[in-house]
Amino acid sequence: MDARAVADGLIAAERDRTTIAPFTDSFPFLREDQAYAAQWLVVQDRLDRGDRLVGAKLGMTSRVVQRALNVSEPVYGWLTAGMVAEPGEPLGGRGLVQPRAEPEIAFLLGDELRAPVDIAGVLAATEAVLAAIEIIDSRYAGYRYRRPDVIADNVGSGAVVLGTRRRRPTDLEDLGLIGCVFRSGGEVVGTAAGAAALGHPAAAVAWLVGALAARDRTLPAGSLVLSGGLTAPVPLVAGVEVRAEFSALGPVAVAL
Repeated sequence: MDARAVADGLIAAERDRTTIAPFTDSFPFLREDQAYAAQWLVVQDRLDRGDRLVGAKLGMTSRVVQRALNVSEPVYGWLTAGMVAEPGEPLGGRGLVQPRAEPEIAFLLGDELRAPVDIAGVLAATEAVLAAIEIIDSRYAGYRYRRPDVIADNVGSGAVVLGTRRRRPTDLEDLGLIGCVFRSGGEVVGTAAGAAALGHPAAAVAWLVGALAARDRTLPAGSLVLSGGLTAPVPLVAGVEVRAEFSALGPVAVAL
C-alpha cells in the first residue's frame, strides 16, 4: 500500500466522521517513512482546503507509554490553525468521533529552531510556554493500532486548547518540575510533572527538531509546539469538563 492510498483512507474517514481499521491489519509491513509521507498528504489536504500550518506536536514521549508499546522514541505530527480552539469554546460542533484529552506543556517559539539543538537552545528560542489540553481523535476503530498507523493519522491530532497564562522560560525555575493535576468531572484522574515528556519538555522539542531535520524541515519562528502528553488520556464526553491545573502555568479546561 502506498502513501497516497493510506492518506486517501484517512482523509475520507475524517470527512465522513467515521472510523476505519488500522492499515497495518492488512499491510503489517507499512514502513514509517511511508507513514510520514501519508501524514503529510493528510495535512496538505487541510492546507489545500484553506487551513494554515501553525506548528507541530509530539506523541509517545512518555517512557511508560514507550515501554508499553515497545518503542524507543517519540512520533510527531502537525498542527493547523483550524485545530486551535479558543479557551472556553465548546468542542461539540467540531465533529469529533472518539475524542480523548490529555494535558501538555506548549511552546511558542520566538526564533526558528534548527538542528542541532539542546534543551538550553530550545529554551532560548522560546517566547512563551503555556498550559495546554490536546484533544486526540484517532480515525482508527477502538484505538487499536500500531506505530505506523499513528504516524499516518497525524498522531491523532484533533484539537488543542491553550491556557491564557504565558510565561517566559527565564521566569520559571525548571519546566521539568512543573506539576500538573488532571481532572475529569472534578475527579482527579492523573498527576504528573513536566519531566514525564521525555525527561524534560524542552528535550522533547529538541528531539522533534532533529527528526524534522532528517526530512529537511525546521520549526519557524512563531511555531506552536505541543511537547507530549503528561498523563494517560481520558475520554471527552458531553457535559463533563476536563481540566488541567499546572503549577506556574495556571489552569486550562475543555468540554464538548
